Amino acid sequence: MFRRTALFAAALTLLMVPFMTALQAAPGGPIKLVALGDSLTAGYKLPADAAFPTVLERLLKAKGVDATVANAGVSGDTATGGLDRVDWSVPDGTDGVILELGANDMLRGTDPTVTEGALSAIIARLKARGIPVLLAGMQASPNLGPDYKARFDAIYPTLAKRYDLMLYPFFLDGIIGDRAQHLDDMLHPNRQGVETIASRMLPTVETFLGGLRQGASR
Repeated sequence: MFRRTALFAAALTLLMVPFMTALQAAPGGPIKLVALGDSLTAGYKLPADAAFPTVLERLLKAKGVDATVANAGVSGDTATGGLDRVDWSVPDGTDGVILELGANDMLRGTDPTVTEGALSAIIARLKARGIPVLLAGMQASPNLGPDYKARFDAIYPTLAKRYDLMLYPFFLDGIIGDRAQHLDDMLHPNRQGVETIASRMLPTVETFLGGLRQGASR
């Protein structure tokens, strides 16, 4: 009887080893990010595997970072539209949000005060839920005039300072004016353009994730 009990206990121990090892390898599971944005996030006219959130997730995993990036991009969305849906677009359990909104506001010539107010409200709601935000900046086209451009471009550094956020200054950095990295409309990135955007943003995202890990360990 004793021998049989000992053999059972030994077998149970062997079965538990892989389970405990898996827990140690991924103590809390992957970091869950949500990319909240417009068509630039959604992947306008691109296959799902070429959209910004999917590409960024792939690049993170290639660096050994265990993270998922959910696509909460809606083509045509404005900052006000993002505010209307932020509560259900960012589910409970989200560890961080990449906020990319404002391009459509700019294209429509929306008063920058309106855009700033909506983005500020989104950030405040997320902070109230304990969800950190990485703010992706946008810049106005020069043809909108120097006054509008100055007011619009100031939105993102102003909000980053107000809420103590990490800021990626310009989401489209590295592709503006490059026809080879745009669709025919010269507004939206093609597959190559998304790869450039995600690659350039990757170091900032890694720093952001490092802050999330430190916060979780406290």
